Amino acid sequence: MTRPRPLVPREDLADSVRVVGEFGVIARVVARAGSAAAAEVGPGDDAAVLRVPDGRVVATTDVLVEGRHFRRDWSSAEDVGHKAAAANLADVAAMGGVATALLVGLACPADTPTSWLEGVAAGMAAECAPLGAAVVGGDTVASAPDSAAVVLSVTALGDLAGRAPVLRSGARPGDVLAVAGRLGWSACGLAVLRRGFSSPLAAVTAHRRPSPPYAAGPAAADAGATAMCDVSDGLLADAGHLAADSGVVVDVDRAALVRTMLEPPGPLQQVAAALGTDPLAWVLTGGEDHALLATFPGGTALPGGWVAVGEVRSGEPGVFVGGEPAAEVATALGAGRTGHVHFG
Repeated sequence: MTRPRPLVPREDLADSVRVVGEFGVIARVVARAGSAAAAEVGPGDDAAVLRVPDGRVVATTDVLVEGRHFRRDWSSAEDVGHKAAAANLADVAAMGGVATALLVGLACPADTPTSWLEGVAAGMAAECAPLGAAVVGGDTVASAPDSAAVVLSVTALGDLAGRAPVLRSGARPGDVLAVAGRLGWSACGLAVLRRGFSSPLAAVTAHRRPSPPYAAGPAAADAGATAMCDVSDGLLADAGHLAADSGVVVDVDRAALVRTMLEPPGPLQQVAAALGTDPLAWVLTGGEDHALLATFPGGTALPGGWVAVGEVRSGEPGVFVGGEPAAEVATALGAGRTGHVHFG
């Protein structure tokens, strides 16, 4: 593992938000925002106007706070934009929808370089573009005088295209538990960065820029998924939300999960060996990969990209790994918790 480069010196204050001004910042950011296929009216007016052929809108919001969700010495502006967009776009996919637009609220210190904000906008635009989505509006404000942190509040809007939304509450005994996307990579990358290193690059990049399987959400809905959610807090933690909302037991097949996520060996095992930890802990409890977790009726042919990793049973709602309580497994692996706990 190699250590990251030193921080880049602060940019010329002539490029700061204080000097350029609110509308100068907006003009620069909008120029990098891209265009949304569903937008009849984009950025520039009091509100955007979107076409909604389905008649229903999927809506979700995430807040990213500097120092908690990202660090400017660890991630480029483009990385932050990709990550902020991905966290919301994945939630739309988890409902079985396709994202159409983003709204972005920004609070930042007055000396924030506008070039950095342009980079964030470019990252968001790049993450949205394959879906035909884009930033269509938002707001900018100065952060509190005693705060040096940037805060991004992103709202994603999406279209179900005639599908019924797939909720967390639909899992039934006999269903198959399945995952689409990677697990544990972002947590592995975070562990690397926390120790002052910047390689393996694949793991660090996974933390900086998640790669959610957006198309897998609508595909799961079309295939008859009974429940689905985005894995943002950790597989065991989010499976717990699904189990509680559905009133079922979710049992993760440890061997299947290892085959799916840890074979053949790669960066997770390399970093785990260097740090003296078990990579399965990251797979089970690590967040921010934004993989998708879903349940399908037994006997259903899983759509491409989905892999069976467990089953749903009747009983007191909870999560197990090979029949063992999830909390006990997490503790045995050294994770301590089953996933991220807000305000914990």
